[in-house]
Amino acid sequence: MAEQHEHDHEHGHEDGETPVLKIVGEEPDLTKGTARPITVVGNPVLHHECKDVTVFDAELSALIDDMFVSMYAAEGVGLAANQIGVDAKVFVYDCPDDEGVRHIGHVINPVLEDLPAARRILDDGNEGCLSVPTAYAELPRPDFAAVTGQDKDGNPIRVEGTGFFARCLQHETDHLYGYLYIDRLSKRDRKDALRQMAEGTPKYATVPNS
Repeated sequence: MAEQHEHDHEHGHEDGETPVLKIVGEEPDLTKGTARPITVVGNPVLHHECKDVTVFDAELSALIDDMFVSMYAAEGVGLAANQIGVDAKVFVYDCPDDEGVRHIGHVINPVLEDLPAARRILDDGNEGCLSVPTAYAELPRPDFAAVTGQDKDGNPIRVEGTGFFARCLQHETDHLYGYLYIDRLSKRDRKDALRQMAEGTPKYATVPNS
């Protein structure tokens, strides 16, 4: 997922940034990974459900290292494995919520929890995606989300978030089931997002769709 749009400063801070009050999770060791180019809309790996991860080994840990480095290289706040061409249910994140908490981590085989109606309060914020570079669109999503899954050692985990981080959890889980955020837009808004992408130039390396 891309960082918040430069014009999407809804929370009243003059510089547009919510100050970080604390960190949940550990910052990754960026000396271990290698940045890989980002796949973009149209690449087949983005448009089908990824494979479940069944082996928790050094290769998986190395993939997570590469994903963190790739996400930071593209200035993103979340990244799914298929965005670097890997068919596996893994995503990483380093994303703020709306209360100034910075969340860092990874989830393997994520499943979004169903929300009771009382928790389905929609947030109409802007959304962007590293696989739809330079494009943004408003997309209503619940302002709370929780995912269950596993960590790189196979242990069960549960991650929940509010605000912008809730959007990130939903966005990245969507990726691993073959959905881009533009797939949830109206035809008109999807067309506009693709126009923005066509007119823009990404600031990071992408994989051409051949």
